[in-house]
Amino acid sequence: MTAWKSDELAKIGAAEEVQIAPLRRDRKPRKPVTVWIVRQDDDLYVRSVRGRSGHWFLATQERHEGRIRAGGVQKDVTFVDAADDIDDDVDAAYRRKYRRYAGSILNSVLTVGARSTTTKLVPRPARG
Repeated sequence: MTAWKSDELAKIGAAEEVQIAPLRRDRKPRKPVTVWIVRQDDDLYVRSVRGRSGHWFLATQERHEGRIRAGGVQKDVTFVDAADDIDDDVDAAYRRKYRRYAGSILNSVLTVGARSTTTKLVPRPARG
């Protein structure tokens, strides 16, 4: 797998939100959806507050490819289902980054349903 460049990782990881546009079957991006993003070590993660039935999450499961935009960076990515053993670390990253939000808002990304959608964003090489 391709690794993030350090400047991209820093900019995207520090961004408040990320715009995610999963690719349709015809390889065209869908309309972007804005979600929270967290950095854990050298990886980036997102979750669906609507769980596995969230529209944008379902769209990531079709092709597992898309485009993100955050922190002034636009990047093609692969959506990878994260291993369950990272969930507690990702919870902690969400709590650190978004602690200023009311409990009910922050807790929306910490539910069992949201945790089941923990998705790792992996950079894809640009198409030539």
